[in-house]
Amino acid sequence: MAQQLDSIVFEHSSHRGFLTITGVYRGVPLSIVAIGMGTSMMDFFVRETRMVVDGPLSIVRFGSCGSICDAKPGDIIVADSAFGINRNYDYFDSMEGTPYRLSPLEPSDGPLTELLVRGMAEVGPVVRGPVGNADSFYGSQGRTGDDFYDANEDLVKWVREQVPGAVALEMESHMLFHLARMSTGSLNDRPPSIRAACALVVFADRTGNAFISPEMSTRMVIAATKAVFDALTSQ
Repeated sequence: MAQQLDSIVFEHSSHRGFLTITGVYRGVPLSIVAIGMGTSMMDFFVRETRMVVDGPLSIVRFGSCGSICDAKPGDIIVADSAFGINRNYDYFDSMEGTPYRLSPLEPSDGPLTELLVRGMAEVGPVVRGPVGNADSFYGSQGRTGDDFYDANEDLVKWVREQVPGAVALEMESHMLFHLARMSTGSLNDRPPSIRAACALVVFADRTGNAFISPEMSTRMVIAATKAVFDALTSQ
């Protein structure tokens, strides 16, 4: 991604494992931050970036996902909202209720999302819809195995029933969208200072058990980077 910047002015690898590359694209300062996986890492990133950057922020999560719709490996998914999928720990003690809980939909920023959709349409097939943000890679995404009791054999089917139109599973977008909506100050008395959107390359078809090739992965990331950069600098 950094190779598509016009120039690079700053690079830093932090003790948290974040890699930050800041540069200029079409005259606009822009940072690429690799944060790792999961809601905790997104929480670190959004809150600590907000602490050190003055003025409005626009953030696009660009990463990978597992499709639970008709999107195939190599297609692009643009999230217009995200919901949380969380393990219900109480269930595994009482066996009452459901083993997983869903959080309400958090919307992405509308104008930023529209820019992403238009840009990604030049890259390849685009599917737009709500994405599920799981709190783990295995249990809360319906990946099964013999070593642990996760009660998740029908989780993907259940998620699709509970959230009609859900298109993918991943691990960060719900936290990003929630924090963007809550960037209103500690007294909740200011307009949000963060705009957020999300574009994802389908790495796995969770309904058809198909996977992206390393070659296609590299090709799609390179092609989609321009659309992400254009959306961030066109506002």
